[in-house]
Amino acid sequence: MTKKWYNYFVSVDEANRTGEAPGSGSAPAAEMSAAQSVAEIASTVAAEPKFTSPVSDPTSFDEIYKAAEIPSPAQGYSILKIAQMLESEHIRNLPSDVKKSSVLVALDAAGVDIKEVIQDAVRRDRALDTYERVQQRAVEELETRKSKENRSIQAEIDRYVTEQRAKIQANNDEIAKEKQRFTGWRLKKQQEEKKIADAVGYFVSENPITTGDSSAPPVSKTVQRS
Repeated sequence: MTKKWYNYFVSVDEANRTGEAPGSGSAPAAEMSAAQSVAEIASTVAAEPKFTSPVSDPTSFDEIYKAAEIPSPAQGYSILKIAQMLESEHIRNLPSDVKKSSVLVALDAAGVDIKEVIQDAVRRDRALDTYERVQQRAVEELETRKSKENRSIQAEIDRYVTEQRAKIQANNDEIAKEKQRFTGWRLKKQQEEKKIADAVGYFVSENPITTGDSSAPPVSKTVQRS
């Protein structure tokens, strides 16, 4: 994909060469020639740079460029320096063709071929694209590992929850069983107390035997002495 800043430097004006007026049918041919020039320059740069050292700080583009062994540009005129020149307060607000001419004049004075600048731009762009793919693979691999770990943790949680729910159910079953046993015993107790109370009732005016729920507060009873 052609970068916008390429158009500042690489263009072929076929109309001027042939003497045709601007806006004539040669414009598409000129655009095609410009794109072809960019493609030819880009073809001289390795498709995918080799990173010869690790990048400790992914936020440092300079470190990425260094790891990709991008050579130092002639006279220090990298595409980054050109970008700074284009944003200079001296030419920032000038028309595009004036910006282009100003930069080309500076490059010519320094003996730097614009093609070298474009090559530097392509190298940096491809280094960034390559490192982006490296980081994307790292993120995907991390996601795969952590997702597997999460599934293992979730399975362990599910097993634990199942075990604890089984324990809770067992506790509830034990409580229900004990309540049922106690209810049965209480019924027999009441029957036993009634039998005792009936026997005592023959000899007292107020029966001291309780036959109800013993958890209720006790009631004071007077026993008649014979």
